[in-house]
Amino acid sequence: MSKKSTLPPYICPYKGALLAGVDEVGRGPLAGDVVAAAVILDPARPIEGLADSKKLSEKKRELLFDQIRERALSFAIARATVAEIDQLNILHASLLAMHRAVAQLRVQPEFVLVDGNKKPDWHYPCDTVVKGDDRVAAIAAASILAKVTRDREMVELDRRYPGYGLAGHKGYPTRAHLQALEQLGPSPIHRQSFAPVKQLSMEFL
Repeated sequence: MSKKSTLPPYICPYKGALLAGVDEVGRGPLAGDVVAAAVILDPARPIEGLADSKKLSEKKRELLFDQIRERALSFAIARATVAEIDQLNILHASLLAMHRAVAQLRVQPEFVLVDGNKKPDWHYPCDTVVKGDDRVAAIAAASILAKVTRDREMVELDRRYPGYGLAGHKGYPTRAHLQALEQLGPSPIHRQSFAPVKQLSMEFL
């Protein structure tokens, strides 16, 4: 069961139907791409239970993932790669992933709401919304698409790079993940610019 946001409801200055919400997942992990999604919901096909993806159970996220893809007016999922994260830094890579997601929408939005307090450099009229995945349905939908997509990818990467426990912690710096890194060294999908990986990479040279 998701908790309600303690912040006041967000009042959007845009009142039309082509409103896109955009969010990213994967800024904190030591491994894997950062994944972003953009969603334009269809007012004629409402989706119940949208909330911050982190506050939903895996089963609920999976159910909503399918509903969003089926009922949204338009959606897109994009990413910035590990190489781009290391080259640009995680903030700029996250903004790049969000930029790509909105640009790939089949129906282009008239206004975009971005989760957080920073927005990509683009031509779209937009606003940032702190904790937007708790306050704006379209951003919540984007967070669900991004998280389910990235979580599934990390399960697949766990098969390709066994021993790190990626399927469990999804690349985040848990104690088990750090211990595995110390034993195995970084893999090709680990972010070399992140301090724990960078330090171990030097030790394994």
